[in-house]
Amino acid sequence: MSKVTFSDLEAATYCPRKLYYRRKDDIAVPDIVTERRELAYQYDRLVDAPTSELADLPLEVSLAQFRENLERATLLEDWEILADPSERDRPVEGKDCRGIVHKVLDGDPPVPSMIFTGTPPETGIWEPQSVRVVAAAKALSWEYERMIERAFVEYPAHGIVREIALSTRRKAAYRRVLRTARAIDGPPPRLTNTSKCDACEYRAECGVKTRTLRSLLGG
Repeated sequence: MSKVTFSDLEAATYCPRKLYYRRKDDIAVPDIVTERRELAYQYDRLVDAPTSELADLPLEVSLAQFRENLERATLLEDWEILADPSERDRPVEGKDCRGIVHKVLDGDPPVPSMIFTGTPPETGIWEPQSVRVVAAAKALSWEYERMIERAFVEYPAHGIVREIALSTRRKAAYRRVLRTARAIDGPPPRLTNTSKCDACEYRAECGVKTRTLRSLLGG
């Protein structure tokens, strides 16, 4: 059985129909995504960087907020290896999935850290990202033949780093999405809740009818 990529699992969690269209597309990583990911490998410099240097970075928050968030991250026990990981952008293949682990942190067992370039929720991480992180941890665990029960997520455009436990609930969500992704061989039904659709890059191909502000206001 073919191995599902981490990115396909993330897309399927958001919407199985999105994954169907995504698989038919030739996807290029936008420059802004590459630029924001690179921030995650410059923490040591950015912690003490002058305002003039920070002002030129692709941040999503104010300079003051970025500094505050990054200083809070330096209090993490694993900060030194997060800032200087033993491996970066490592391809891994597990029993069921494959992809790139952005950072592999030395340890017994090693710990994965995944980088996301969007906006984080107030606490924790978004469910599609949670599934992707579990997939990365499981693939790394398969290679090392060791159980991995924690991981880090990074939102470098915000200066935020969070440690998460790979809980039973997160692992169950991963298994559910893995089954869904493997079963897709045609367009799945459209979502009944279209709140996600406005932000989806495939809404035109999908043909979903979203509610505009005018319609919500009775216009």
